Amino acid sequence: MTAVHPSPAAVPAQREASYRPAVGVLALQGDVREHLAALDAAGAEATAVRRAEELAAVEALVIPGGESTTMSNLAVAFGLLEPLRARIAEGMPAYGSCAGMIMLADKILDGRADQRTLGGIDMTVRRNAFGRQNESFEAVVEVAGVGPVEGVFIRAPWVESVGAGVEVLARLTDGTVVAVRQGNLLATSFHPELTGDHRVHRLFVEMVRARRAD
Repeated sequence: MTAVHPSPAAVPAQREASYRPAVGVLALQGDVREHLAALDAAGAEATAVRRAEELAAVEALVIPGGESTTMSNLAVAFGLLEPLRARIAEGMPAYGSCAGMIMLADKILDGRADQRTLGGIDMTVRRNAFGRQNESFEAVVEVAGVGPVEGVFIRAPWVESVGAGVEVLARLTDGTVVAVRQGNLLATSFHPELTGDHRVHRLFVEMVRARRAD
């Protein structure tokens, strides 16, 4: 029987697909454990990030849901705010869910006076847009490049407006924007880490792999 070997061009692609990039989860506050598990299932080497030296060791970062003002204040206390801003400005891939979306927004509506963001996505986000905790809900959301996912919305923001360089990935049936991408940055209003469906995290891991391949 004649052995079948992959073409030389196919070998790097196969190696790239099997590569597990080092992806951190900002572990100051919020649903860190769920993101770590989802990233691991999506093909990344996931690790918690609390300090600047831990941030320096990862290729990409997930900013979890939680309370965005608390998260930003803790980032200052842990000496992480400016290193995070610098890495994002340098092109580090980052994914923010819920509070993480707020952290990646250039502009916030209904934010607190002491609130800081990392910025990076040319969008205006309204904090707690869907209401209080008891108004949380779930809805099927069609995400471009992923398909229909179960969106869990907990005191979630929504996107009021986006700049020309931002790609809208998902809307609710009323047109509300709930997922966006700009370059190496991804953000969702909802929490895919809470559903056991790892496709959004897999999309992010593929973004990290693609940047490494460039």
